[in-house]
Amino acid sequence: MDLGFTALYSRAVTTTTHAAADAGTALDRLPLASRQDGTYPRPQQLRERWASLDGPWDFRHDDADAGLDAGWASGWAADAADSREITVPFPPESVASGIAEPGFHPVVWYARTIRPADLEAAGRSAAAPRVLLHLGAVDYRATVWVDGALVGAHEGGHTPFTLDLTAHLGDGTEHRLVVRAEDDPHDLTQPRGKQDWHEDAHAIWYRRTTGIWQTVWLEAVPTTSVDHLRWVPAGPSAVDLTVRFRGPVVPGSRVRVALRFDERDEDLGAVEVTTVRATSTVDVTVPIARQRNGQAEDELTWSPEKPRLVDAVVSVHDAGGALLDAVSSYIGVRSIGVAHGAFLLNGQPYDVRSVLNQGYWPDSHLTAPSSDALRREAELVKELGFNACRVHQKIEDPRFLFWADRLGILVWGETPGAYEFSPTAVQRLAREWMEAVDRDVSHPSIVTWVPFNESWGIQHVADDPAQQAYSRALTDLTRALDPSRPVISNDGWEQQNTDIVTVHDYEGDGAALARSYADDAARERIVTGIAPSGRRQLVAGWADAGQPVMLTEFGGVNYQPGAARADGWGYTSAADGDDWVARITALYDAVRASDFLAGSCWTQLTDTMQETNGLLTADREPKVPIEQIRRAVTGER
Repeated sequence: MDLGFTALYSRAVTTTTHAAADAGTALDRLPLASRQDGTYPRPQQLRERWASLDGPWDFRHDDADAGLDAGWASGWAADAADSREITVPFPPESVASGIAEPGFHPVVWYARTIRPADLEAAGRSAAAPRVLLHLGAVDYRATVWVDGALVGAHEGGHTPFTLDLTAHLGDGTEHRLVVRAEDDPHDLTQPRGKQDWHEDAHAIWYRRTTGIWQTVWLEAVPTTSVDHLRWVPAGPSAVDLTVRFRGPVVPGSRVRVALRFDERDEDLGAVEVTTVRATSTVDVTVPIARQRNGQAEDELTWSPEKPRLVDAVVSVHDAGGALLDAVSSYIGVRSIGVAHGAFLLNGQPYDVRSVLNQGYWPDSHLTAPSSDALRREAELVKELGFNACRVHQKIEDPRFLFWADRLGILVWGETPGAYEFSPTAVQRLAREWMEAVDRDVSHPSIVTWVPFNESWGIQHVADDPAQQAYSRALTDLTRALDPSRPVISNDGWEQQNTDIVTVHDYEGDGAALARSYADDAARERIVTGIAPSGRRQLVAGWADAGQPVMLTEFGGVNYQPGAARADGWGYTSAADGDDWVARITALYDAVRASDFLAGSCWTQLTDTMQETNGLLTADREPKVPIEQIRRAVTGER
């Protein structure tokens, strides 16, 4: 092989003990990744110990941007005149944060003391001396100090970053951690998704999210440690793994991977490779020998109906066999594709029945109220009768993706868009999107990537060659990063090199919708002509290539039981609960009657601020008995 290592062996084994024989009980203590409780912030790379830094922090607005010159990077006294307490990770615009100020505040500061107890909880020891600070997401640009010393910075409001604090931490002393966040509400080149640039939320946009909005946590690791795992299916009987390391991996080091199917108490095999030069990454192909029996391969595959997960232990050892580091992970054995106008799951046509999910809560905005709330969100998607979820204009908390993996939900992975087209916007969105794909590529639940939606940030893509080039390039870049999934070039509107033709249509009459999607003639009218959006479906000379066609936004029927919001709206409205259910049923009957639709996505899961077209209220309560909604969605009678 030419990637810096040689395979020592690759064979099925009856137990995983050979991969752990010289590791003592260290590997035995690793949690089973597929059976975790949903609190770990990085669910496909578990270690035994970690420490959450969520909770009370000191907080200051810095509207005049004076904090740097005033020395706030070293921290400040809790009784400073303008210092307040915020509950991390809730954004300061939200009620849950304790600040609840939704106005324009482009610079904010956070401070917290790291105590010996935090380091102990994170697992700091002689064997794990390096302390990593993980920040799940800070919108938009973050800078971090410890005791006034600059540790690092990150740009991108929806993706995680990690900083090594080791050089800044002494033994048994307290240290002041400070985070400064910049989030210009009027900078339309920042990828922002549904965050409003107006002071008050309007139309389809919502309150802003500034600063820290996902979990902050500490983790102690060895000097040489596993930094990132990338799992990609390699056919029905193998999986490819790329292991990225932090710290030195010298020639002669051994990387071992063992797979286990816990549901059946079955060891699936293991593989070991040895490095032949110093490296920061190692590629491993892990065979799953039992999958070579084609008559039995569906006993292990992942799907929404049978979301089986395979556990994995990835460990790195020195040349003498001593354990350097180990993490617990999981995979889903499944394939995704498109062919003959169908969406394929595990090689078979699969009808995608999806729901649009804004991932927004009334009191905590883009941040879920708790890890349990993320689990409940996934459960509700299933209970309502959906097998898929389009997380809209948001890179969702990885813990939601864990529950999608565990419970069986197909997920559309979609970038939060920028609103402006410019070189700066292109660079920012491309960089953040690459980080998002890298973060989430291993989740079996994610089945397609969506780098653009409704021409946001490429408003003139129908005619502007530069915007056309940008759309094509980011779509192809996504394929280069992950060739295992289809890519939707511009969901809903004005598409070019797309693997799935996706249409948005808020027709409220079921009979009219049925006529629009009845047969092949209807398909040709939509794909090759003017779509229901009033825009050309394919642009820049792109021809119909027989791709699957999906109706990825429809419905949006407004119904407000009880006290109604004066500003509440939907694309159409129902008179009462019975009328609302009848409208949902008629629209879904139209989709079910189509000869060519390969899938659909209902707008939307929950009411979200002024949008009162959810199947659930903003507090996640069904508007009518959930069985009625499920029957309308699934057609079950």
